Amino acid sequence: MSEAHILLVDDDQELTDLLMDYLEAEGLVVSVANSGEAALKTIESGLKPDLAVLDIMMPGISGLALLQQLRPAWSVPVIMLTGRGEDIDRILGLEMGADDYLSKPCNPRELLARIRAVLRRAHGTMPAPKGSRLTCWGITLDPTKREVSYGADCIDMTSAEFNVLHQFMQHPGEIISKSALTERVLHRNLTAYDRAIDVHVSRVRQKLAPFIKGQELIKTVRGEGYLLVAEN
Repeated sequence: MSEAHILLVDDDQELTDLLMDYLEAEGLVVSVANSGEAALKTIESGLKPDLAVLDIMMPGISGLALLQQLRPAWSVPVIMLTGRGEDIDRILGLEMGADDYLSKPCNPRELLARIRAVLRRAHGTMPAPKGSRLTCWGITLDPTKREVSYGADCIDMTSAEFNVLHQFMQHPGEIISKSALTERVLHRNLTAYDRAIDVHVSRVRQKLAPFIKGQELIKTVRGEGYLLVAEN
């Protein structure tokens, strides 16, 4: 973790200077791009950071447009920086494969905490999951390799999506509340109007749907949370 490389993309140079100084003082290596175009050139030149922090709204190539160009081939975890009240953009970012988001102006300490949480789950430095591979409805989840498959087909998932599915497959038939999922998967408390976990659950549903036709595997229990339907 001490040598993790962070790509920070924001057109606000004063902000990137402040964040870079803080993150580097905490032992991270930071590269900065002050536009989407500069970030794209940096990535195309061969840089593969451990995590990228992208500002959603930038002149030219926005953070959303950049993420759309890079995913799904670019597997680097992403945290989006958003303006307050930009709910639609946050949801779009998560649907495009962002791992989490943080509202601006952001506290550098909170950004560092989010970075560490995303890196832990992306690079397997969280406590090792108990037990071996889990199987349900023909879907196999391997906690050690962090892989999901259906038969010979690999199902590509972000780290957050993998952890959402892992929670469900550990507790089939049990309702898991949104607050519990947020704490276990995103390692933070659920806040008012926070849709992050809903979007991650929705993306897991979408990715499983082609393999499990005619069956709603993950159900919404109104006012309570979600559950993975148990096999008979």
